[in-house]
Amino acid sequence: MDYSVIGKKIKELRKAVGLTQSDLAQDICTQAMISRIEKGDVYPSATALYQISNKLGVDVNYFFEIGTTPRLDYLQEVERQLTKLRVEQLLNEMMDIVKTEEKNPFFFKDNERLQLLYWHKSIYYFEVEKDVERAFAILHEAYNLTSHEKKAVSEREMEILITFGIWETQLGNHDKALDYYQQVEKAIHPSEQLHDKSIKTRLLYNIARVLTRVKDFESSTTYCLKAIHWCIEEELLWGLGECYYQIGFNCELMNEYEQAVPNMKKAHLMFELRNNKLYTSFIKEKLEALENGIQKPVE
Repeated sequence: MDYSVIGKKIKELRKAVGLTQSDLAQDICTQAMISRIEKGDVYPSATALYQISNKLGVDVNYFFEIGTTPRLDYLQEVERQLTKLRVEQLLNEMMDIVKTEEKNPFFFKDNERLQLLYWHKSIYYFEVEKDVERAFAILHEAYNLTSHEKKAVSEREMEILITFGIWETQLGNHDKALDYYQQVEKAIHPSEQLHDKSIKTRLLYNIARVLTRVKDFESSTTYCLKAIHWCIEEELLWGLGECYYQIGFNCELMNEYEQAVPNMKKAHLMFELRNNKLYTSFIKEKLEALENGIQKPVE
């Protein structure tokens, strides 16, 4: 994409409507950022570009067209940003994007695009607002936007079903959680031709977590091993640390500390590779406690 073309057009339109860089930046970003965008040094995020287009009185797709970029890129950029913020647990920033895009006809006039927003909106209400009833209602609405018994389950519908399962697990409704996961498992099996290969990893890992909670440690470990095999086969990094930790945790709960330690060490290495300081610190403390326990003499 030619960033400079879009930057020049923003500058041209800004001057045409009589706005300064500070005027355009207000409630969107800094004046310095507008300056860099207009020079072509940086490309604005999808949400910022939408807000800029509103101030300049043009449709956001105008910028994608002059940049010789398909309109689909806008959706992909918003989805990328939402995913990044969701994974990093920056849920307030994630909700800011949702609120902005809900006003965008590009989203609210298309059920699949609107589903993306509602899914993330429900996560915000569950995790931040702790409004379980509203979160479930929004997530059901998101799922029903595209779900139909006479069509195959889409990958986003699979992710929504996994979200239902995660929430039911947190609420202690393990049978309900497994029901949701079984729906996803059934939907994946016919072909397993997933575009997003990590969906299967998340499914297997979350099933393992439920099985650990109901004290079926051996089955939980079996699912973790399936997930690890899948990650290696598909060259996926996410899930390896989680699954090695879960196996180690299962061993710990069964008092098999000598088996727990090597799996925890593998988990620690995987989280180090992902630069996840929170989990590396947590697992390091677990390892120290486990190793001290192994070394203690039997009384």
